[in-house]
Amino acid sequence: MQTSNTPDHTRPPTFQPPRAPFRGVATTAGVMYLITIVASIPAQFVSYAPVLNNADYVLGAGADTRVMWGGLLEVITALACIGTAVVLFPVVRRQHEGAALGFVTARVFEASLIITGVVAMLSVVTLRQPSASGADAAARLVTSEALVAAHDWTFILGPGVMPGINAVLLGYVMYRSGLVPRAIPAIGLLGAPLFLVAGAATVVGVNEPGSVWTALATLPIFAWEASLGVWLTARGFKADAVRRLCAGDQASV
Repeated sequence: MQTSNTPDHTRPPTFQPPRAPFRGVATTAGVMYLITIVASIPAQFVSYAPVLNNADYVLGAGADTRVMWGGLLEVITALACIGTAVVLFPVVRRQHEGAALGFVTARVFEASLIITGVVAMLSVVTLRQPSASGADAAARLVTSEALVAAHDWTFILGPGVMPGINAVLLGYVMYRSGLVPRAIPAIGLLGAPLFLVAGAATVVGVNEPGSVWTALATLPIFAWEASLGVWLTARGFKADAVRRLCAGDQASV
């Protein structure tokens, strides 16, 4: 007679499906991509609005807390921006190490421009002094205008140009490797030239940052990054593509 303390060897072992290769990497990268989207939009178009839309902000009542929250969201965006590249690097370098390294460098450069813009916006908050008058008030206005101009250029050269370069580098690797459905990187690869042309036109003064052309050029890049983030978070890398990359590493040893 079997007691309750005797193990039941007749019971079949519980089956545990194998974990998909690099599943944690894919999920982390996907979440970070979504964070860059969720955090950046309110920062630029909501939180910074009091400073960007009011030339006399430094002499008025201000909305410092709102602007500082925007700065925090931008810092989160910059860190997540770097995180997407650092997390993906060990995987995508197996397909093309040069493109993977270029992607990391481009993301770090983009993040540095974002942080520069944050410093400019928070500096305006520091300068705000409603009681200033005369030469002091004039100096604060001039300095504030310069800081806002610096922020505007960091936005043009950062989020206004670098996502197109990122789409070319990472999109190429993702398309060639098949780590995600090829329709996803194809959106980025097709949209990148239009985005870069619009960005270059803005830099030389032919196009405006908020123009219809800019909005249309941004849509494919937004769709590429959003779809990549959702796919990596929900599904991860395609297992057969990961196996091919790993097999290629072993064959090259």
